Amino acid sequence: MQEMIKTAFTAAQTELQRFCAQEQNLKTIEQIGLRIAQSYREQGKVIIFGNGGSMCDAMHFAEELTGRYYQDREPLAAIAISDPSHISCVANDYGFDEVFSRAVRAYAHSGDVVIGLSTSGNSPNVIKALAMAQKLGCFTVALLGGSGGEIAGSTDYELIVPYPKSDRVQEIHTMILHILVQLIETELFTLPPRKPIYV
Repeated sequence: MQEMIKTAFTAAQTELQRFCAQEQNLKTIEQIGLRIAQSYREQGKVIIFGNGGSMCDAMHFAEELTGRYYQDREPLAAIAISDPSHISCVANDYGFDEVFSRAVRAYAHSGDVVIGLSTSGNSPNVIKALAMAQKLGCFTVALLGGSGGEIAGSTDYELIVPYPKSDRVQEIHTMILHILVQLIETELFTLPPRKPIYV
């Protein structure tokens, strides 16, 4: 059993090192953080969603923006599409593929940042919601796994963890989301104000 535990930790470490070794991943995380901060400066918000464990990551990310991470500061507008009454209503009336896109259509405005999480990159409800966000003039972000699936190449920003199983992918997605909150807090509440940044 201990060997199994050690193997799991080693696999997580290996995948994280592989992801960090790609300089473009670090640049993209920085760009996403700056884009979100700029959207907040312009009175925008973040909308985030995913299925299963990815929904839990979305909820975690949103509460750290509306609540706090490292700093005591003003709350930041963030919505995780996770309300069970919304999801069951839309799934019943329109189909499960519409549960996220319907909420994006309800809440999103041009200039908002909309983030979709999918460890396969093939979740139909995530695909449709990101497409809806683009129609509304939002900036779109995808956190993906494996090959990136159908979503790869379709959003303004994407980060792909090229691992075939969801566990390691979700672990790195969680770290990315934590780092994004730290970047946003630093950009908005620690650094001196600067001219708008468009990335």
